[in-house]
Amino acid sequence: MKLIDTHCHLTFEQLACQIDEVVERSIAAGVTGWITVGTDSLQNRKAVELTGRFESVYAAVGVHPHEAKDFTAETIAELKELAANEKVVALGETGLDFYYDHSPRDLQESLFRDHLELACALDLPVVVHSREADALTGRILREWAGRVRGVLHCFTGGAGLLQTALELGWMVSFTGIITFKNYDGQDLVRSVPRDRLMVETDGPYLAPTPFRGRRNEPAHVVRVTEDLATIRGEDPQEVQGYTTENAIRFFGLRD
Repeated sequence: MKLIDTHCHLTFEQLACQIDEVVERSIAAGVTGWITVGTDSLQNRKAVELTGRFESVYAAVGVHPHEAKDFTAETIAELKELAANEKVVALGETGLDFYYDHSPRDLQESLFRDHLELACALDLPVVVHSREADALTGRILREWAGRVRGVLHCFTGGAGLLQTALELGWMVSFTGIITFKNYDGQDLVRSVPRDRLMVETDGPYLAPTPFRGRRNEPAHVVRVTEDLATIRGEDPQEVQGYTTENAIRFFGLRD
């Protein structure tokens, strides 16, 4: 059975230093596709370069809200240029992070809107990071209703944001957080329709139990899928099947 890690950071040093072994381990585990996600100009370029090394590695290019403070007029132009590559399948990750507030909130919002505008112009989906920013994220998504499609990655928001996303036709993706003992969002996991659900690692971060505290990598998306199945009361192979189909459809991947 195939699995696709729909959000990982293969260009981050923790994984890039052993990229061949990381890919080999994930293939052995049943993972056959990867979306490596950029967070700034350097990582975006590295992500696009990496897609040339591996047939089933695709890229998303964007500027993380943490990096919004370094936004320049050239940023969006560079994203547009990189997005012309046939293996760039999304813009992001972008969004809002009001937990760490590494960049001023007004700059985060402005950059988020710039990504959405570019996604609309290029007809690409958007990978959205939202932490402690449910209200504003939901309001912005509603403003772009019908014009932009996207995924709320590593979803840890509340029922209100989830409902907004589902009403607008967006996808929702879960990470190893759902395997943590203190995770309390099981009802939300169960409420997502099958055709809106994807899985990811967010590696090298958020390793699922029993690997928590160690470096995360794409092979561990298998454990995320197994726990997702347990929470939803579904057969793991069924979950593997429909999450993979969703990823292929959403990102427009070659099956």
